[in-house]
Amino acid sequence: MIRRQTYRCYPTPEQEHQLARTFGCARYVYNWALAARTKAFKDGERMTYAQSDAAMTRLKHQPETAWLKEVSSVVLQQSLRDLQTAFQNFFAKRSGYPGFKKKGTRAAARYTLSGFRFSDGNRLSVAKIGVLRLKMERPLPSAPSSVTIIREASGRYFASFVVEAKVAAKPLTGQSVGIDFGVARLATLSTGENIANPKHLHKRAKRLAFLQRNLARKQRGSKRRQLAKRAVARCHEKIANSRKDTLQKFSTRIVSEFDTIYLEDLNLRGMVKNHSLARSLSDASIGAAVRMIEEKAERYGKQTVKIDRWFPSSKMCYGCGHVVSSLPLSVRNWTCPECGAVHDRDWNAAKNILAVGQTVSAHGDGVRAA
Repeated sequence: MIRRQTYRCYPTPEQEHQLARTFGCARYVYNWALAARTKAFKDGERMTYAQSDAAMTRLKHQPETAWLKEVSSVVLQQSLRDLQTAFQNFFAKRSGYPGFKKKGTRAAARYTLSGFRFSDGNRLSVAKIGVLRLKMERPLPSAPSSVTIIREASGRYFASFVVEAKVAAKPLTGQSVGIDFGVARLATLSTGENIANPKHLHKRAKRLAFLQRNLARKQRGSKRRQLAKRAVARCHEKIANSRKDTLQKFSTRIVSEFDTIYLEDLNLRGMVKNHSLARSLSDASIGAAVRMIEEKAERYGKQTVKIDRWFPSSKMCYGCGHVVSSLPLSVRNWTCPECGAVHDRDWNAAKNILAVGQTVSAHGDGVRAA
């Protein structure tokens, strides 16, 4: 299985300067090629990857853009490949139209085998950068096929390797579970267990607001504004890391304890358009939790099944199957008018997700397995 392993790296000041030039050149080539291909598209023509590659070669020999030759050509080629992938995803309706990259945010430069060398002594030598010092907590399982040097908005640097890894399947437990995701609780399992929502953004909201107000008072272009901007980025990074840690532990536990996981096919993109829920939904990061569960299930030999998003899991009584006409989000407990059963909204939904998932998957239709 192909996977990524990421390590913290510590470039010297000279290397930071050269990396900044590399990130800038990669961003410039990406935006230049995007503008050129967009113009060609509006003119009724088609600019292919090969044509943009040839145009970039001519661009590097022009006097006003000769500085592109000061960085590794591998990085510039990969920028064009990234743009090609973005267009392929757009035409396949997997994403929107590619957008221009902005300066001052997260930056990355990818090197293929011709642009770097990694030795057994944990020495990463990058073309036109030199040897980068890495902090490697665990060894790589195989020789890397590519490496991406990343500079986060907080100023920290990372090296992300693409490697081939052999992953052993986790032992089967014979257990299945239905999961209902939410905001008040991160998840409710059909077993009756509730997974609390840590609300990492809410916990640091006051600190983040203070740092953002401090940033707003700084003069644009000043050194103190740069420091204040980096402090805001560090706070965002802490929130993101805390959220990722919570979801990684949750998804690993679910895949370890259950062989088949039943999930709802939620329309998260539509749900976040509700401005009353958008911030809480984004903080819960339900989409990331689902992706982690699906990826780990595939990695460890388990199965995930998604049921139809229009299935009324919350409004259907688990006992008799009666579906109520309306059930506002504010109602967390309700009584079935047919059989009189009292339901916890989320637990009832989780049990229905498990039941319908097992029923329909037995017939082989109406569900999507990952």
